[in-house]
Amino acid sequence: MKIGMREGYGGTGPGVITPDGCAVELYARLPVGDEPDVIAAAVPAGAHILELGSGVGRVTHALLERGFTVTAVDESAAMLARVRGARTICGPIETLDLGETFDAVMLASFLVHAGDEEVRRGLLRTCARHVAEGGCVLIQREGSDYHTNVPRERVDPSGFTVRITSVEPAGEDVHSVHAEYVFPDAVWTQTFLSRPLTKEQFESALAEAGLRVDRYLTPDGIWVRAVPVG
Repeated sequence: MKIGMREGYGGTGPGVITPDGCAVELYARLPVGDEPDVIAAAVPAGAHILELGSGVGRVTHALLERGFTVTAVDESAAMLARVRGARTICGPIETLDLGETFDAVMLASFLVHAGDEEVRRGLLRTCARHVAEGGCVLIQREGSDYHTNVPRERVDPSGFTVRITSVEPAGEDVHSVHAEYVFPDAVWTQTFLSRPLTKEQFESALAEAGLRVDRYLTPDGIWVRAVPVG
């Protein structure tokens, strides 16, 4: 079932498909990677984390298990219905204003590469608006070869295959990315818009929102710890 698909986005497969092409059943199956370890090493123990784009809680639940308090935000009620143990807020991230601040704000899932530059600006302003004094913003970037090493595939140890089958121009500096997730009993696809950002472009976008890089958390530069300017 597809819900009001956004232009340039799409998805196929069993279950609910959100407006940005994400399949709820698919994301409920995906295992958590090293994200919780990266996050735990970058924020104080017991921190209150604002997770922007939590989805079904794949990372949320792992953070809760590590003793963090999490407020999970997603625009999909169907995704948030799978989250357990966290405060949940349903609505667009780019306009979110809770009137409160958090020890850490997390913007994962490559959301900073939104195809629409105004959406990206809104996302980063939301991060800056909600980070407490002395707090940090944790951002997940795409890998440097994300748009060039195509087609590619990865077989997960749990038994499913992820394929990026194509990356095609879809406007000025924007690409349409097509992905497939193949399980023994089901197949999902997702098409979405992504804007590549060089390190310089990324850091410029942060500065525009009043943020700066504190440090890159992983050798590949995918995870970044940012802090408010000044």
